[in-house]
Parts: sequence; C-alpha cells; structure tokens
Amino acid sequence: MAKRIDVKDLDIYYGSFRAVRDVSMTIHPRAVTALIGPSGCGKSTYLRALNRMHELIPSARVEGKVVMDDQDLYAPGMDPVDVRKHIGMVFQRPNPFPTMSIYDNVAAGLRLNHKRMRKSEMDDVVEESLRGANLWEEVKDRLRKPGSGLSGGQQQRLCIARAIAVRPDVLLMDEPCSALDPISTHAVEDLMAQLKENYTIVIVTHNMQQAARVSNYTGFFNIAGTGQPGELVELDETPTLFSTPTHSATEEYISGRFG
Repeated sequence: MAKRIDVKDLDIYYGSFRAVRDVSMTIHPRAVTALIGPSGCGKSTYLRALNRMHELIPSARVEGKVVMDDQDLYAPGMDPVDVRKHIGMVFQRPNPFPTMSIYDNVAAGLRLNHKRMRKSEMDDVVEESLRGANLWEEVKDRLRKPGSGLSGGQQQRLCIARAIAVRPDVLLMDEPCSALDPISTHAVEDLMAQLKENYTIVIVTHNMQQAARVSNYTGFFNIAGTGQPGELVELDETPTLFSTPTHSATEEYISGRFG
C-alpha cells in the first residue's frame, strides 16, 4: 500500500484542445498532496488522468508518463480497469449506489473485481472498511438499509469505505467536502489524516484553508488565459508554499488577489 507516483511531462488533451500542459511532479507515499488553483485550471482533469478516469470521455488522451513503482500506467497493454483497482477515486458529490444497501455499497467494488469470498470474509472486509472510514459505529445496526438514506457526510464516508474496500494503493479525492456541511467536512478531514498512514492521497480543493489543514504537500495550478492549458506553477511542502511561495502568481492566489 501507499505507493509513490512520478509524473513526467504530462499533457492532457480533449480532441485538439490541450487542457493541461507539461506537468511533472512526485506524489509522495503516506502523505496528502493538495492541488489548488482557480476554476478551469486543470486540477480535476489532472487528478482523473492519474487513474485514467478521464478516458471515459472518448476524445481524451495523454502524452507523457505516470509511473507508480516503476510501472508506467500508460504503457501499451496496461488495462485502465486494473489501474483503477490500485488508484481509487472519491468524487465531489457523494454517489452511493442508490438501490443498494450500506453493506452492498461497500461490497460492490469487490464484486465488480470478481473476488469470490465466503460471506464471513465479506462481512469482515465490509466492517474493516467502514471502520476505516469512521462510519462503522454509526451504521452497524442498519447495514441492510439503503446507503442513500444516510446524511451527506455519512454518504461521502460510505463512498470512501467503498473505495478502500478493494485495498488500493492511492486515493484520489476530487473536492470531497465541497457539498458537505462544516461538521461533515471536519469528519472527512480527520479521516484523511488517519488514512494517509496507509495510503497515498491526492485531493483537489478550492478551499485553501482545507489544503493548509490536511495536506503535507500543495501544488498550485494556474491558467494564462481563456482557452489556454492549465499548468503546475509550483509544488512544495504545504507550510513553505503558503508562507514563502516561489512564484508571484502563487502568492497572489493564496492572498486572495485573484481566483
């Protein structure tokens, strides 16, 4: 678990449009890396490229390398479905499967991966995953009730439980708290602090205070103008980037002068 990712010269295209240009960065294991920057600068596009999720859009393609433990995730013959088993995704809005119970939501990934388990084994994984998402005590007496009946914050933690049930190496989170109230946001932030002990975590957030609270490293993305590709301006340890950024654009963004 908790793998390092090295990204080199990554360009992301939708058809002829280059959405992200020339990103190179190291994503450290057992740490939270936050990606910040104004809307439309390619943060979420870049995040989705890390587990090839952007390929669900037919015109999308990348150039460059994404390497995890010496394995190029874009090498010929590399199955994107297999990549996503190792690099899980949690989306902006909680998306539990609406017709499934809490239990079946957590078990869904295992079943999709064709893992045959005895019921006792599945029970153990479901409990372990819900405990890992700090949700077990809240739902242990209603595992057969619909996941959609939970509060928004609980639903997001259920989605995190579903993601970690397949035991990925990396967790990607695309603005996981933007649809949540402050109490639920605090719960998810606390959870990230615990999960980074076992996972590599990358989070996109518009909330700079959140980036400062939860991350070990922060990358600032920006865009030169409408129709231009997003770029990584700088990446540094979070306290350094927020206190003494290298680039003036970073300083202007974090001080609220634009974005």
